Amino acid sequence: MTAQAATPTTPGPLIHARGLTKRFGTFTAVDAIDFDVARGESFGFLGPNGAGKTSTMRMIACVSPVTDGTLRILDLDPAADGPRLRARLGVVPQQDTLDTELSVRDNLVIYGRYFGLSRAEAGRRATELLDFAQLGERANDKVEPLSGGMKRRLTIARALINEPSILLLDEPTTGLDPQARHLLWERLYRLKQRGVTLVLTTHYMDEAEQLCDRLVVMDKARIAAEGSPRELIDRYSTREVTEMRFPVGVQETIEDRLEGLGDRVELLPDRALIYSDDGEAVAVAAHERGLVPETVLVRRSSLEDVFLRLTGRSLVD
Repeated sequence: MTAQAATPTTPGPLIHARGLTKRFGTFTAVDAIDFDVARGESFGFLGPNGAGKTSTMRMIACVSPVTDGTLRILDLDPAADGPRLRARLGVVPQQDTLDTELSVRDNLVIYGRYFGLSRAEAGRRATELLDFAQLGERANDKVEPLSGGMKRRLTIARALINEPSILLLDEPTTGLDPQARHLLWERLYRLKQRGVTLVLTTHYMDEAEQLCDRLVVMDKARIAAEGSPRELIDRYSTREVTEMRFPVGVQETIEDRLEGLGDRVELLPDRALIYSDDGEAVAVAAHERGLVPETVLVRRSSLEDVFLRLTGRSLVD
């Protein structure tokens, strides 16, 4: 397989940001954030719409200038070394930008030529990458009839044609069905095993848990928390969550009777969430208080619990 992570010439993080800021006029899209991405790591930006994820990725991709702060990528300055850096990055944008009039294979070969590859070398890499993306049998087909999952895999293969040191993925599985998402996750995991550094944005909690060694949760242009998925769950939630649904008319009357059942109680319009280290014990204690829910679900805490605690449950447009 062609995609291999290039060994940096200097030790330290591949991406280093301190006080990184992006403003558009008076609007601050990214507000003085700090983070590092290590070689071979899968690093994620998790956050609601408008949190600043894509603006951050565009600065890392060297297509949007930094307003303020420090950003070093592969120990280079994007402002001074943009062309050199772009040659060493692979970029998978939110929306596929494939040439639908070309064949699947030609989308890779012609893109490789932009990086100065000979036609023979671009063809060799295209063959390997199509096999990796499980698109070898569709090499001579036009792009337009491909499924959404196939187009995303082709976009990722295209981003690997220059053997990038860092692969940037902006919302890589948005709009895909579960089977296509899981196949894409498996392909990305294989890349990580080969030493490719992945940097991705997502608002899917399960995707972040599956793919990210470490991530930051962004909200309102700032970093609200940083750590591995497991560290964030341990820090901001409990081991288990007990979800109880009560009949209409009862839900609104039970807030006082839930108090003290767990470390934290969250009363929503449709259910009550009780956070604790023993969800079954919470259910028993609720029964002893005379509470009779219609349904009870005891589950492990997830990254979604952390996300909603840090960013709130209000809809962000």
